[in-house]
Amino acid sequence: MTSHSASEPDLLSSPPPHKDFTKCCKDSGVLMVVKCRKENSALKDCLTSYYKDPAFYEECKMEYLKEREEFRRTGIPTKKRLQKLPTSM
Repeated sequence: MTSHSASEPDLLSSPPPHKDFTKCCKDSGVLMVVKCRKENSALKDCLTSYYKDPAFYEECKMEYLKEREEFRRTGIPTKKRLQKLPTSM
């Protein structure tokens, strides 16, 4: 498997499109819908490239199937399984 998690692709462009979009939105406030179209398009293009990548698709599919198998075996969702149990005093 690659070094990134299927749910968090590593965005290699410089600066990453998600950072540009986030900065634009923070700087623009309510007008972000109008002012951040270029950054939004760049972000969508970047994400679309991941969605269309067969290797990334297979990685996501295998991660999903592994989590589904674990849920079926234990009955505990991944999110709850990864939370730390509180320790009693």
